[in-house]
Amino acid sequence: MAILLGVDTGGTYTDAVLVRDDREVIASAKALTTRADLALGVRAAISAVLGQSGIDPAAIALASLSTTLATNALVEGQGGRVALIYIGFRAQDLEKHGLAAALKGDPALVLDGGHTHAGVPVMPLDQPALRSFLTAHRGQVSGYAVAAQFATRNPAHEREAARMIADLTGAPVTCSHELSARLNGPKRAITAVLNARLIGMTHRLIGRTRDALDRLGIAAPLMVVRGDGALMSAQQARARPIETILSGPAASIVGARWLTGARDALVSDIGGTTTDVAVLRDGRPAIDPAGAQVGAFRTMVEAVAMRTTGLGGDSQVHVNAAGLAGGISLGPRRVLPVSLLAHEAPDAVLPALEQQLRATVPGEYDARFVRAVPGMQAEGLAPREADLLGRLGDTVWPFDRVLRNRMEHNALARLIDRGLVQVAGPTPSDAAHVLGMVTAWNRTAAGLALTLLARKRVGTGDQLAAGPEAMAGMIVAQLTRQTALALLETAFAEDTPDFGVPAADLARHVLTHRGLAGHRGLLALDVALNLPVVGLGASAPAYYPAVGEALRCRMILPEHAGVANAIGAVVGRVTMRRSGTVTAPSEGRFRVHLDSGPEDFTSSEEALQRIEAALRAAASADAAAAGAEDIDVAVTRDIRTARLEARDVFVEAMITVEASGRPRVATG
Repeated sequence: MAILLGVDTGGTYTDAVLVRDDREVIASAKALTTRADLALGVRAAISAVLGQSGIDPAAIALASLSTTLATNALVEGQGGRVALIYIGFRAQDLEKHGLAAALKGDPALVLDGGHTHAGVPVMPLDQPALRSFLTAHRGQVSGYAVAAQFATRNPAHEREAARMIADLTGAPVTCSHELSARLNGPKRAITAVLNARLIGMTHRLIGRTRDALDRLGIAAPLMVVRGDGALMSAQQARARPIETILSGPAASIVGARWLTGARDALVSDIGGTTTDVAVLRDGRPAIDPAGAQVGAFRTMVEAVAMRTTGLGGDSQVHVNAAGLAGGISLGPRRVLPVSLLAHEAPDAVLPALEQQLRATVPGEYDARFVRAVPGMQAEGLAPREADLLGRLGDTVWPFDRVLRNRMEHNALARLIDRGLVQVAGPTPSDAAHVLGMVTAWNRTAAGLALTLLARKRVGTGDQLAAGPEAMAGMIVAQLTRQTALALLETAFAEDTPDFGVPAADLARHVLTHRGLAGHRGLLALDVALNLPVVGLGASAPAYYPAVGEALRCRMILPEHAGVANAIGAVVGRVTMRRSGTVTAPSEGRFRVHLDSGPEDFTSSEEALQRIEAALRAAASADAAAAGAEDIDVAVTRDIRTARLEARDVFVEAMITVEASGRPRVATG
């Protein structure tokens, strides 16, 4: 019977699990995620699970990785510096469609070129302008994104630009038509930009993970989980890392189904950085028809219909001093828990916390620390950023001892966005330590940090909380509230029929919360979730029973909830989809839009058969390259017609081919 290894790299922990032939969990283990080099945490987790199980590494037949790397990078605004080549569009589209926000100041070139909806060139590609741009930016960006108008109808200009970029720079290139066959050029461009931004870090993670497996004596093939829960080869993930956004959450859905057998449920997975909520219907997660959304970005990546909220065990605690009562909120940024930092560097953290407590007036930056992430490559820094990073060195610093002036706030923010610097501060994980719910790290540091936080003043002049235990209770209660809101938003958004009011408004409406409280007056109001919730994540047993009570629903906490992502990473299937379009540019002419360019036919059925054959071959080849065997192929035809003079006239067809199979396993 085959032994399978699943690994999940989360924001705080990296999990490893050994499963026997898709039927039994042999062992599981955790190690701290090592942000500077994720593979170190991967190796530590795998070593721990091998030691716990006594399994011979050579007996492992398949290894599979799910990762929050891409999701967290986009939520936290991290990734490499990239350039966009935008062909056939208008310069104002950069602002209008959100591309400027996705670029975050990175360079872009708007070029003449592109095609019509029928795949006919509008004008030639402006090669001299592209050559000049590439020469000016050579060595200053880590990758390029190329998006051309109607590239899904004819990708010739994207391919031509990609060849020039490869020849002149040697940098990785992402073409938008390779990521999606659907129209909407600006949205494809955003997807390409994000993909290009992720290539470097994903390449490093997969390469170092492969090295870690080899050093441990594991020669099994390595797979990676896509955002729809299917598996892809490591090589495919290196080229298209954007497809791994929501990889960890998607794996959790697969793991939840495997662990509980639930067919209809809400699945909520709390990690260090995010809480991910999805609906399981008839045993299958729904695919988001609009494309995966992470943070502020709506992409064209096929992924599970997942609502990702910047809320986790390591979410930053924000104090709201306005108003008489005051209060707190959590997230969306992740910070390092003070208890964890003190666990790693007690001599730097504990004395600083004690010194801050001796001050008679609460400080603005009490209980907050900063450190450079060791081993990270610092390229293309502005002088102020380079100076600040150099001053940090390899020491843990109290926040207020680092910033000399307000100008350095922006420099520090940019270093944090690029993942070069980590900030530590009070989090729900620290609250859990103070309340005795968790004992993994330094409880003393957690207590000191929450004492400092509790001293902050609200509008009345009173302290925010009476002490560390009261402060911890406030934080856990706020986590419960925000988690309940995330679940309510998902339920309202996915419920049928549509309520006609935004889900976020309904989740926060006073009548909803009076109903949850079972209001009885002239009106009797009752609101409850009508499906069970499967709670996943290492901290789910600590936090989620209260969430179930708040939503008046059954809370399922499976035995291996803390490693559900790692389980889902290795029990899934390889599934590859290819889509293509047939249009009718004139009566009696049917145009097939292929990667190689348009082809015309005089029969609609002949055109449909041509594109279906091409897509079958491509999807099957993709699945085989991903390591699938016993491949099944399914074809879906979405044909649009119009009624004209008492007859149906062909307008357009979208053909989707899905090739699926179990991953091949090593046999010795």
